[in-house]
Amino acid sequence: MLVKLGDAEGERRSSGGIVIPATAQMSKRLAWAEVVGVGPNVRFARAPGDQVLFNPEDLYEVEVRGDDYIILRERDVHAVASTRIDDGSTGLYL
Repeated sequence: MLVKLGDAEGERRSSGGIVIPATAQMSKRLAWAEVVGVGPNVRFARAPGDQVLFNPEDLYEVEVRGDDYIILRERDVHAVASTRIDDGSTGLYL
């Protein structure tokens, strides 16, 4: 899968309003990214626009036409959030 990280880089704010600088070490924190493309041999239904949760320590970065992307293996995805909701589905599966 080819995914693109959101603009979560840089300073963040905690739920209490405390500013967390970009240089702060966040150990074992998973990240969300948007699916841009999916290869032909993906077993589970993933489509561009879905959000996937993965460990940012286990990634392969690639630059395509000046934009930075991440290549993820299917086994590296911890969860998927999708706007394609079937009847009785929550739109999030693990």
